[in-house]
Amino acid sequence: MKLVILDRDGVINFDSAQFIKSPAEWKPIPGSLDAIARLNQAGYRVVVATNQSGVGRSLFDMDTLNSIHEKMHKALFAVGGRIEAIFYCPHAADSDCECRKPKPGMFKRISETMNTDLKGVPAIGDSLRDLQACAVLGCQPILVHTGKGEKTKAEGNLPEGTLEFANLAAAVDFILNESKA
Repeated sequence: MKLVILDRDGVINFDSAQFIKSPAEWKPIPGSLDAIARLNQAGYRVVVATNQSGVGRSLFDMDTLNSIHEKMHKALFAVGGRIEAIFYCPHAADSDCECRKPKPGMFKRISETMNTDLKGVPAIGDSLRDLQACAVLGCQPILVHTGKGEKTKAEGNLPEGTLEFANLAAAVDFILNESKA
């Protein structure tokens, strides 16, 4: 199975220090939706793994999170793209859960749900915790410089073998070229 795992905020859509709390605040990064559509057209299944502590902090509720994701799905559908599943951690940062990145619980759930080993699966994020969580299960960590990516790069300590790209579109170009090789 050809699979790609994406973080949401800062990778697919613009991020905000105040969180994305409504569908109106969800705005795609130019080129990101087309990049997902290109993955789909090349036979890749795309899933999202996202921390959404705004739910646990009562900044927004599950209905609002679902509405944000519905907007994302509709925007993707309009360009011929599709996200197969969204895995999220609704817990606040101080929760003792296993799903909040940098812990690998969400990635374990993806592996179980998709019934596949994640070794070598591209996992694209903009923060160190995205890369740390995916690396535990052997994913190929990919840092994009959108969102928190520039700050993450500057702070260093990236997992060994992390690839870096300007944005999701550039990362997808690489993935698609590699699949042809």
